[in-house]
Amino acid sequence: MRAANNRRLYTNIHLERLTFIRHSRELGFSLDDIRNLLALADQPGRSCSDVDAIARDHLRDVESKISSLKILGSELRRMIDCCSGGKVADCRIVKVLADHNLCETHENQS
Repeated sequence: MRAANNRRLYTNIHLERLTFIRHSRELGFSLDDIRNLLALADQPGRSCSDVDAIARDHLRDVESKISSLKILGSELRRMIDCCSGGKVADCRIVKVLADHNLCETHENQS
């Protein structure tokens, strides 16, 4: 519904759903996960095992991303620490960016 000034009017139920969606997005849930969570929330008598499974899957994804970001941070720190601050022609950062074989993570995988 809309007011006379054409602004949308929301009921408390709508506001609760919008808050749910916003908070879910802030926690990084995908739109598909949010749709599924909302559908499950509309069935209050149902077991929450499916909700739990969605949250556990998302947590695994987040933990995997955190692990990858820690490796990325370590590599960036190493590149920066190896830079002598001289000329770009001798810059370790530029050399590592140009040659993936110089990355510590690549060296550890060999």
